[in-house]
Amino acid sequence: MFPAEDEEHSGPSDTLGGRIVYAREQRDLTTAQLARRVGVTTETLHEWETDRAEPRSNRLLTLSGMLNVSPTWLLTGVGDSPVDGMNETEMMRIRAVVERMRERVLKIADDLEQLKERLDSYQSYQ
Repeated sequence: MFPAEDEEHSGPSDTLGGRIVYAREQRDLTTAQLARRVGVTTETLHEWETDRAEPRSNRLLTLSGMLNVSPTWLLTGVGDSPVDGMNETEMMRIRAVVERMRERVLKIADDLEQLKERLDSYQSYQ
């Protein structure tokens, strides 16, 4: 007997969006949780998951790190899927790298904001 057409698929899709959904579900994350971790809105993640948009390369790398899959697997489906998975040590290492990168990006954003404020205050004196 064939499954009903409206049943959920148990494996990854053949699209980027489908693989994002599959990997997110394997990690037991909601769309909102993953969006927050990646640093995008829920709407943006939904657009990616429904193949209406694609993440930029920096977001793709962050996304793959959060989902514990390779960027190549997300893009093409080739390589280790979430079921094949990494061992826990590899996942912890990648999470640590992603978190350090996120902290650096936040620091840079803060520095840029401070520089902008200084420039704005300097220009207002002239």
